[in-house]
Amino acid sequence: MLDPSFISYVTVMSITPGPNNMLLATSGVNFGIRRTLPMVSGILIGCALQTALAGSLLEVLLQWMGAIRLPLTLVGCAYLLWLSWKIYRSGAPQMREKARPMTFIGGVLFQAVNPKAWLMAINVALMYTVNSNILTVMLGFMVLNLPCILIWAVMGDRLGKHLQVAWKLQLFNSLMALSLLATTLWMVVEAVQMA
Repeated sequence: MLDPSFISYVTVMSITPGPNNMLLATSGVNFGIRRTLPMVSGILIGCALQTALAGSLLEVLLQWMGAIRLPLTLVGCAYLLWLSWKIYRSGAPQMREKARPMTFIGGVLFQAVNPKAWLMAINVALMYTVNSNILTVMLGFMVLNLPCILIWAVMGDRLGKHLQVAWKLQLFNSLMALSLLATTLWMVVEAVQMA
C-alpha cells in the first residue's frame, strides 16, 4: 500500500517549481484557468503514464539510463530553451493574438522531455512499485499531483488579473522565461558534468 513517504515525495516534487509549474503559472497568467485546464490534464496524464512506464519497464530503463540520460536531457533542454523564448515573447502585445496555451496532447508529450518529471517518475517507480500494484501507484500519483499543479495554474490565473498592463505582463513573462532559462542551463551543466 502507499505510505506517508510516497505522499510526501509526490506532493513535494509536484508542488515545487519546475518546468511544468512554471509553464502552468505562465499559461494561467496569459490565458486564464479555463484555457489552461487542458494543459493541466495533459501534464497529469503524462506524469501518470511516465510513472507507469518507469514502473513497468524499470529494468530496461535502468540499463538504458546511462546511454540515454545525456541525449534526453539535451533534447529536453533544447525544448525548454525554445519555451523560454516563447514565454518571453508571449507578453509582447503583437504576439499575444497569435499565442495559444499548451494543449492536452502537448502537456502529455511535454513530459517526455521534462527532466524533473522523469526523475520523479523513476524515483516513484524505484521506491513504490515494488510493494504496490502499478495501477494503485498511478492513481495515488494522480490524486496527489493534480492539486499541486492546479495551484500553479490558479495562481497564474489570479496573478494575470493584476498584470493587465502591457509592461507588467512583459516583466512577468520575462522573469518566468529567465527562470526557465536558468533552470535549463543548470540542468545542461549538471548533465554534462555527470557524463
